[in-house]
Amino acid sequence: MTLFVRKAASAAVLSAALGAALAGCGGGAGPSDAGREARLGTPAASAPASASAPAPAAGAPSAAGAPPRAGAPAKPPTLAPGPNGLTPVFERAKQHTDKTVALTFDADMTADQGPRAAGGERFDNPQLISTLRSLGVPSTIFMTGRWAEEYPDQAKAIGTDPVFEVANHSYSHHAFTSPCYGLPALDAAAARADVDRAFAAFRTAGAVNTVPYFRFPGGCYDDQALRALSTAKVTAVQWDVVSGDAFAKDPDAVAEQVLAGVKPGSVVVMHCTRSAAPVTEEAIRKIVPELRKRGYRFVKVSELIGT
Repeated sequence: MTLFVRKAASAAVLSAALGAALAGCGGGAGPSDAGREARLGTPAASAPASASAPAPAAGAPSAAGAPPRAGAPAKPPTLAPGPNGLTPVFERAKQHTDKTVALTFDADMTADQGPRAAGGERFDNPQLISTLRSLGVPSTIFMTGRWAEEYPDQAKAIGTDPVFEVANHSYSHHAFTSPCYGLPALDAAAARADVDRAFAAFRTAGAVNTVPYFRFPGGCYDDQALRALSTAKVTAVQWDVVSGDAFAKDPDAVAEQVLAGVKPGSVVVMHCTRSAAPVTEEAIRKIVPELRKRGYRFVKVSELIGT
């Protein structure tokens, strides 16, 4: 394909311009030194009851439409706690030779955006979900509890489809440390309760394919945030590839940025909100066939963590 031959500089400019635009979901503040050490956890099989899910049904489609590989864990794998019991952080698979990649999509909605939704603003993207299904792309949807409440039918449909797994992106999309793109910040007790409230919203909506993974709003975290979530028994999931789809208007530029950044074991952050990321679905239709042409296999985050 000749579509993806633009200068790398244009992608870098796009990333810088858009990184702060979407309240951090596509480009978060970096962790502290101790926070980085929390990545040193090793895979563990435990998962909290609130987040556990049954194994995908036999015959669930993989990236190429084939059944899942034999030996998949019955429960989603998590990482062992980091130093001093800090919540572990996952960014990219340790196995860097297997050409796998996880596309992840943040379904963002803050606790106070109900009036905007009532006024017609769309925080969902059903066409994107439909395209992922039709292309047979296993994906991880990081959903806020508020989004699940606003779109319960979609949350249930996503959360009962073996193509997807639903992970926690907080209830309110408020920051777990400050500063973080101007988001209002939660204290430790409120942060822990916010995570529980999101899992409860998924259960209420009927999303059963939930996993014990958490993505910090804005990607912003520090030691205090990791400590606040330590009792939640979740693995925090970041990313190593920023798609730049937040408020983007050019799907080719988004596709180019993803294709330039993906490496074996990568986690790509994208968005599942029409109002904030209107060209994501079109970009996916360019990204998926090109990565498959390059020999990549699409997996959920749970498979990356399990390797």
